Amino acid sequence: MPRPDARGPLLARGALLAPLSGVTDLHMRRIARRLGATATVSEMVAAEDFARGTEEARLRAEGEGVLPHIVQLAGCDPRWMAEGARLAEANGADVIDVNMGCPAKAVTGGQAGSALMRDLDHAERLLAAVREAVSVPVTVKMRLGWDDATRNAPDLARRAERLGYAAVTVHGRTRQQFYTGRADWAAIRLVRDAVAIPLVANGDVAGLDDARACLQASGADAVMIGRAAVGRPWLVAAVAAGLAGETLAEPDAAAKAALAAEHYDGLIALYGARMGVRHARKHLAAYADHAGGLTPDERTRLLTTGDPAEAARLLRRAFEAPSAQPAARPEQQAA
Repeated sequence: MPRPDARGPLLARGALLAPLSGVTDLHMRRIARRLGATATVSEMVAAEDFARGTEEARLRAEGEGVLPHIVQLAGCDPRWMAEGARLAEANGADVIDVNMGCPAKAVTGGQAGSALMRDLDHAERLLAAVREAVSVPVTVKMRLGWDDATRNAPDLARRAERLGYAAVTVHGRTRQQFYTGRADWAAIRLVRDAVAIPLVANGDVAGLDDARACLQASGADAVMIGRAAVGRPWLVAAVAAGLAGETLAEPDAAAKAALAAEHYDGLIALYGARMGVRHARKHLAAYADHAGGLTPDERTRLLTTGDPAEAARLLRRAFEAPSAQPAARPEQQAA
């Protein structure tokens, strides 16, 4: 079967699942895309590690069963970014996304992620190296800038457009804001005014009303949803449908339980029982908190058990008596 034209989701007025480091694993992306997300993006993949063949990077870049397959690469060395991009394309990536937005200290300390916005000439060299390395579309995800004194996203977006980039995603905060305050959707409009290529707006989109307000304020073509979709992979599809003028009913409790179990089982299969349980904990917490059906003791057991069978049983239990007021979830790091 021929692969779909990857440019479709880049041009669509829809909703994409954002790349969340350590979160948007293969199975979360499969579920979100199957339910109707416009597209999904892999979790951040360190380009040098991927090019050198490390197992963790390979698993992060896995995309079997997800079309279009969009791989996000991070790094600060144009040579390694180019090598990583070539390998991703050879392994079936339909789109390469360059991370220039991650605010995590572990990433910016290595002069990658949003740290690249402090030196746009170097950022441009890196963008050029990736564009020249592959034949598939390339995109870039950024923040408004490093801080309020250097809100240079429009300039970086113009450079990407000149290099032939297919789309730009902008998170409506500076790096120094991390995830504090509210995303400034109106500030993203400066990027819209600077480039003609498709623009995706990201930050604090937690539902259809937010998506509509974000598109209105930013002038973007689509929205990207990250933290709000953790424990609710069906959310992105519902927003995509709403933006298309359609209504997508939220899955009932039994369907949600089945999706959560599919996600958990997939992580166990992908990583093995020991590592799979560890990787799944953030998802188990999010599913349980949204479902609201566990006592505090049961929730603790769910997150600490090393027995996949017990975790699966408690996960099913969480959806048996959903709470009207689910517990608040800790923030997840997003690019």
